[in-house]
Amino acid sequence: MWHRVRGARQPVHRNLIDFCRDLNMDQRRQFGNVGEELAANFLQSQGMTILASQYKKSFGEIDLICQDKDEVVFVEVKARATRTFGHPEDSVTPEKVGHILRVAQKYLEEQRIEGPWRIDVLAVEYHQVPPHITHLKNIDIPERFW
Repeated sequence: MWHRVRGARQPVHRNLIDFCRDLNMDQRRQFGNVGEELAANFLQSQGMTILASQYKKSFGEIDLICQDKDEVVFVEVKARATRTFGHPEDSVTPEKVGHILRVAQKYLEEQRIEGPWRIDVLAVEYHQVPPHITHLKNIDIPERFW
């Protein structure tokens, strides 16, 4: 598995995994950025086009926005160095899905998109080499958000 570091291609290896275990807030953002880049590379390898990354509104952020054939895909990326607190995808709560949905609706409105869309979750686990990626497509949106 490869990731981009300052414009150079470098292999993800044990030193990165060890480095990511004890991080402060800025380092966690960097850790998340590496996870998002791995996720973007994975999605592109699956034929998707990246439309936006770290799309922010005052009420939330979407990590990646992609085009998958005729469908817009809003992607939440969760990265973990260990399974101490469970699988990364387990941290996507109904409240988090609600925030993603609000930001997604704003993006669709701003871009005047009326076609199909979905929310996916990409879980990146660094406790193994190469990192393991789990792609959950079209996650359920709790009824209370409709």
